[in-house]
Amino acid sequence: MAGKYFDEWQIGDTLAHDIRRTVTETDNLLFTTMTHNPQPLHLDIEAAKASEFGQILVNGTFTFSLMVGLSVGDTTLGTLVANLGYDKLVMPKPVFIGDTLRAESEVIGLKESKSRPNAGIVTFLHRAINQQGEIVCQCERSALIKKKDA
Repeated sequence: MAGKYFDEWQIGDTLAHDIRRTVTETDNLLFTTMTHNPQPLHLDIEAAKASEFGQILVNGTFTFSLMVGLSVGDTTLGTLVANLGYDKLVMPKPVFIGDTLRAESEVIGLKESKSRPNAGIVTFLHRAINQQGEIVCQCERSALIKKKDA
């Protein structure tokens, strides 16, 4: 189990996750069609070429999901009770097919659970960063995490 328990986290803990992922055309096509998103910017090369981006734009919800997924192994794998919410989601730069993304996470909040004495709430600030070092996605995630001694 790679995730940490609630009592092992401290505010300010920062992780650069080892796993990186190059986004492929297949990733974007499958995710977009599986989620029934008909946006031409994600599916139609001619419409995308005519846009300000000049190329296919990767589905933002894929980017968000990938960012969270890249973080799980180091943060909540095996210790998560439930994700409680995602807040302040921003996508300051576009993601294109062929971009390689990595993720970083920082603990920005710790709170004892009032209803579950065996768990606490950890708030992470997750960032997805492209190969140019630009933040392409960022959000806060509140996760209910098991305590070690519970």
